[in-house]
Amino acid sequence: MHVTTSLTLAGLRLADRVAPALAAELAMPLFRRVRPPLPVRPGDRAVHEHAVRGTVRARGREIVTYSWGHGPETVLLVHGWRGRAAQFGAIVRELRAERVRVVAFDAPANGESGGRRTDIRDSLAAIEALQQRHGMFRTIVGHSFGSLAALTAVREGTATQGVVAIAGMADARFLVDAFAARVGLGTAGADALARRFARRVLPDLAEPYARFDAIADPLPPEVPLLVVHDRDDREVGAGEALRLHAAHGERSRLLLTSGSGHSRVLAADETLDAVVAFVTGGLASIDEAGLAVAVEPATSA
Repeated sequence: MHVTTSLTLAGLRLADRVAPALAAELAMPLFRRVRPPLPVRPGDRAVHEHAVRGTVRARGREIVTYSWGHGPETVLLVHGWRGRAAQFGAIVRELRAERVRVVAFDAPANGESGGRRTDIRDSLAAIEALQQRHGMFRTIVGHSFGSLAALTAVREGTATQGVVAIAGMADARFLVDAFAARVGLGTAGADALARRFARRVLPDLAEPYARFDAIADPLPPEVPLLVVHDRDDREVGAGEALRLHAAHGERSRLLLTSGSGHSRVLAADETLDAVVAFVTGGLASIDEAGLAVAVEPATSA
């Protein structure tokens, strides 16, 4: 860990003991930090370089877009915090083998898009802009923070025939609490950070976190959901997957993998099989292939 970061964290923890509001103010820049951009992994380089690149304008900024292949149906990929479209390289290869068109974007301050800051509104605006360009999506696949953006977009009217949430969280408050725990803030500091972030990002909403709560407000009843999560995910616990799955009842299927963690789950064989089955045949294909798992209470950790 960088010395400056270590000193900052020590200061945060000290401030949290005596002045949670001050600790929240000090934590805000760390919470919103995106840079440096994630590099393209060698295994994803070919997919990244063979994409047709373009841009969309969303919230006044140019966002880099990617497209692979042609076809009557389109799948949209939405990356997570400090992520990039190239992370979906294995999924792109599998879907292209099924002759499905795939599109994606790098959110501001991520990948090859410019800027120093971003928040979920940028991803929502990019999703809307790509919907206007491509029409209804066959499926929207989100990873981590991108899952939350995908769920929110569809709940707010983006048209799709299904959503895949990979390593995702069930609501936005999880992001605040997980970050607070990681840097050593207590409950009061986490609450103060949540309030400060809401005032900064969504000052026009009386209850901003309700907008991003896929438990209290699930997907529309006609939209099926595939939830994929690794039991060994140290960034977003598998309990979030269980919550999402339970909130959507019979129109949700859950796949729990092991040994892949938060990011490598994107290229796990079980993930690829499930995503392809869901995109090409919906819940019925998931069931026919036996890809969903029975969830026991002990798996909630």
